Amino acid sequence: PDVIIEAQFDDNDAEHGQDHLQDVLADDIKKLSLDAGEKGKAAGVTGVHRTKQDDGPKVNDPRLLPDEFLQRTAKVVYILEKKHSRAATGFIKLLVDRNSELFKRCAMFSPVDHRVPRIYVPLADCPADFVTKPESYAQMLFICRIVDWKDDSNFASGQLCKSLGQAGEIEPESEGILTEYGVDFSDFSPEVLECLPQNLPWVISPGELAKRRDLR
Repeated sequence: PDVIIEAQFDDNDAEHGQDHLQDVLADDIKKLSLDAGEKGKAAGVTGVHRTKQDDGPKVNDPRLLPDEFLQRTAKVVYILEKKHSRAATGFIKLLVDRNSELFKRCAMFSPVDHRVPRIYVPLADCPADFVTKPESYAQMLFICRIVDWKDDSNFASGQLCKSLGQAGEIEPESEGILTEYGVDFSDFSPEVLECLPQNLPWVISPGELAKRRDLR
């Protein structure tokens, strides 16, 4: 009971089975016990009466454990780059507790992607009749963007950006995916459109075709 060893289960353990892992742990515990006993004899403490708390090997010092049984830990010290767009597609609904102060100020946004947390959004961002007719928006897709997530809260805070339309339709679903992944799908500028051939129908000239590899 005095020995706590944390092990990582890897592919080698999977090949030999769980029994093999338990045997390895038991052997190492025995080795630690023997090492502790030898140290006690070398120090001349054989025969000395020990209390119940002193029984058993003391392996709280991680330096006594084999490296393969140590779980390394780390701490995030700096965010180098934000990869996620902080935008999500989902649905809005009223909070459960109608008597709370939060109910009067916020609605709950539930993302379609379950990797994104649920988000409190201001009621001011929601449609005007959302509080009185929430069922009308049960299947309406919205885009929400996370603006904050406090350490002591289970839910993030965000703002509704746009109403996409009915869930299941191609246009709203496609726009939601493009927005989530930060793809710019806005219209091309006039400068870009001017680079295209103006005289239509346009055909490739023989001279231009001779210089290129035809991949049609």
